[in-house]
Formats: sequence, structure tokens, C-alpha cells
Amino acid sequence: MDEIFESVIEIVRRTSAEIPDDVQRGILVALENEKKDTIAENAMKIIERNIALAREKSQPLCQDTGSVLFYVNCPAGFDQLAFKETACRAVTEATGRGYLRQNSVDSLTGKNDGTNVGLGAPAFHFHQHRAEHVEVRLMLKGGGCENVGAQYSLPNTPLKANRDIDGCRKVILDAVQQAQGKGCGPGILGVCIGGDRATGYEHSKTQFLRMLDDQNENSELADLETNILTTANKLGIGPMGFGGNTTLLGVKICAANRVPASFFVSISYMCWAFRRQGAALGGEGEVKNWLY
Repeated sequence: MDEIFESVIEIVRRTSAEIPDDVQRGILVALENEKKDTIAENAMKIIERNIALAREKSQPLCQDTGSVLFYVNCPAGFDQLAFKETACRAVTEATGRGYLRQNSVDSLTGKNDGTNVGLGAPAFHFHQHRAEHVEVRLMLKGGGCENVGAQYSLPNTPLKANRDIDGCRKVILDAVQQAQGKGCGPGILGVCIGGDRATGYEHSKTQFLRMLDDQNENSELADLETNILTTANKLGIGPMGFGGNTTLLGVKICAANRVPASFFVSISYMCWAFRRQGAALGGEGEVKNWLY
């Protein structure tokens, strides 16, 4: 597991300090779309400089390095317990090296032991696949953007949102309106239509593992993603709530089965510091190739 230990440390470093190429492209497009000499343009320029400095200095993009979320695709027989133990050691080491802030506290005592390891931290999601290699994806989700996530139960009478696609559209846009620049916009939405209260949020966060510029395989959801992105960027909220043309950088939506009595729409919000990276590991645990 020594090679995996070093690989996970490097995954953490890259995730914390280097924004993925697809997100970088989205931010550059957003910068071009803002009117010149406006507060919105200046905010996007500051974001762009922050990205460049973090990469150059190999330091965190944001002081809030957030919740540490691992998504691991592995073949049958892979020792998940050993991986979890090794990854926790790697997170502690990465924290000591300054790649992560000491950012995890005991909810009852408020104690911070400085390791970023504790009950439920980091979070691990293991999934078996039929390939022989292991894929490790990491997401660092800051508290500011986590605070403006939302979950709606349809029908929603005040919003006149029924149990249909248009009702989903209304509540998703309401979540954007309620955020009003909080959560360090421009943001990215991950949405799950359906599921229960727990799995709805879980599935909504997996949408952040998609590429920002990909195409939803479901045409109805693809149209909904485009509609919400276009509409949200006409609300005038803009970067950091300063006004402008870029309220969202992307919208990613999935649908999960539900029981007839419930119709939840779960919305996770990601800040502009969209920190996710991943690597396919070789037989010895070494990084074979990067996934983003």
C-alpha cells in the first residue's frame, strides 16, 4: 500500500491546488462574457489570478479545503478496508504538508485534532466495476457552497411547482435565487430528481464528477440543464453576487427512482473553486493516468 499512499497524497495535492482543465475553460469563457470594466469582470479576473497562483505555488485554491470525498471504482476482491486506512493516513500526511487545511472538527466538542480524519471524515464511496484497475476520484467541497444546497418536496404550492419537469425547473431556479451570490459563485449545480432524502443528495453530488462541458445522455435532462443554465445567467446575480452575466458555470442533473408518495429534488451547489481530480492506478498502486 506504500505506492497507493503516495498516489493519494498526490491526488490530494492536485485536487487542492490545480483546477481541472474543463473548469478552467469554463471560467475563461465566463470572463470573456462579462462586460468590460465592471465589478463582475474584476471578480472573474481575481478568480483567474487565484487559480494561476495556486497552481504555481502548489497551494490550496481556497482556504476552505472543505469536506474530503473519495469515490473509488474498484474490481471485485479489492481490499476496501486497507485502501480506506491508507487513504486516511495519506490525508493526515497531506494535511501536515499544507495541501489541506486542518478543517475537520468533532461536532459535539468542537475539537480539531488537526488530521482531517474522524467519524465520517473523509467520506468514502466504493463501487465495483468489471475493469481490473482502480479509479480514485477526489472531491473537496467547501462549507460555503455546501450551506446553500437545497432539497425540495414536490408539489411546492408557494412556487406553483408540480410533480413534473417544469416543477423541477422552478425549484432549481428558486435555489439559485435563494443563494443570491452566496457559496462563492459563479457556481455549478448538481441535481438529483427523485430518490429519498439521503440518496437524492448523494446522487446530486456524483453529478460533479461529470465533465463541465459534457452532454447528458438523457435528452429531456439535457434540455433541462441547458434551460436552467441559460435562465440562471439572465437573473443578474453574477460572480459573488455582484451582478453580471455569469451566475452559473454549469448544471448537471440525474434522475433516480422514487416511491410514489415522495418527489424530492435535491440540489448540491459547488463553488467556482471546483476541486475534483482523479487517477487510474496501476497494479502497484501507482498513478497510470489522470482522469480530468
